Amino acid sequence: MNFKNNKWFLLVLFHILRMKAPQKLKYNAPALDKGLDILEFLSKEGVPLTQLEIAQGINRTPSEIYRMLVCLEERGYLNRGSNAGKYRLSLKMYNLSHSHTPFDELRRVSQKPMYDLSEKTKQSCHLSILNDNQLMVISQVRGHGAVSLSIQEGAQFPLTLTTSGKVLLSQMPKKERDSVLAFDKHYVSLKNSDKKDFLSLIEAIKSKGYHYAKSSLTTGITDVAFPIGKTEDAVNGALAISMFTSNFDEGITLEEILNAMAEAQNEVNTLIGYVDPY
Repeated sequence: MNFKNNKWFLLVLFHILRMKAPQKLKYNAPALDKGLDILEFLSKEGVPLTQLEIAQGINRTPSEIYRMLVCLEERGYLNRGSNAGKYRLSLKMYNLSHSHTPFDELRRVSQKPMYDLSEKTKQSCHLSILNDNQLMVISQVRGHGAVSLSIQEGAQFPLTLTTSGKVLLSQMPKKERDSVLAFDKHYVSLKNSDKKDFLSLIEAIKSKGYHYAKSSLTTGITDVAFPIGKTEDAVNGALAISMFTSNFDEGITLEEILNAMAEAQNEVNTLIGYVDPY
C-alpha cells in the first residue's frame, strides 16, 4: 500500500473510531452515579450482597460507596440484614412510582386479553407477580359463566404452594430462584428428597412452558398457569385460570383452555414488547 492510500485508510479509520467512541456526559454527578450504580447492580443481581461484593460489582472500592450505602439505607431504598449485614433493595422505588410501574402497565395492557380469555373459557382468570417472595394477585377478570371463582386483587400466597408460583419460579435464573426459595418456609421445611423432586418439577414446568395441577390450597380447584414476560426486564408474571375441577365434566376440555391461554399469553407479551427468543 502506497503512502497516499495509507493516508486515506488512516483518515477513514480515525472517523470510524471517533463515531463509535462513547459520548461524554454533558454534566458530571459522581455521587448520583454511585447511587444509581448501586441500585441498578442490586436490581440486576437480585440477591442480598455485602458492601465488598457491591463495590467489586460496580468497579469501586468499599470506602468509595460506604457513605452512599448509609444514605440509601437511611432514606429507605435499601434494607440491610442484621446478621451478615448484606444489602437488598426495598420496595420504596416501587411505592414512589406506583402509578407508573412496569407492573401497572402490565396490568393495564392485560385487561382485554384477560377479558377475552374469560369469555372463551367461561372461567375467571387472574394475573400474579412476585412480591416480597410471595405470589401477589394484581389483576383478575370474573368468569362469564353462571358460577365462577373470584380471587381478590392484592391477595398473597406462598410461591411453592401455588401453580402460578411454580410457573414464576420456573422462569427465574437459578441464582435468583435459590435466593427466593431460601426464604420460603414451606420449601425449607421439606426433606432433601422432596426438595429434589420439587426442583425437578420446576425444571419440567420450564421445559413445558406452563403448569396444570389441582390446587394445593383449596380442595376441588384446578389451576392452569402460563408465564408472562421475562425476569431480566422485571416485567414478568403468571396468567392463570382457577376453576372448579368438576367443570371439566361440562364440556370444557383442557386442550381448549390451553389454546385460549396460549393466545392470551402471546397477546400480552406482544403488548409489553416481549418476544419469545425460542
